[in-house]
Amino acid sequence: MPLTFAAIGEQATVKKIAGKDGTRRFLADLGFVVGGTVTVITEIGGNLIVSVKDTRVALSKSMASRIMI
Repeated sequence: MPLTFAAIGEQATVKKIAGKDGTRRFLADLGFVVGGTVTVITEIGGNLIVSVKDTRVALSKSMASRIMI
């Protein structure tokens, strides 16, 4: 399921990153790698603030929907 469906405070494991090579590379540079953990901190208007590798990252709804957990 996409990261956008995760509940606030839920810790999940990244199973797959969808999208073009550039998009996958961008997300990997932010720390979103297969097997990594991500925690949803909050949601504002469909956009997410998540914690990945002890860093908070803001993601748009479309970008978060490419991360499968």
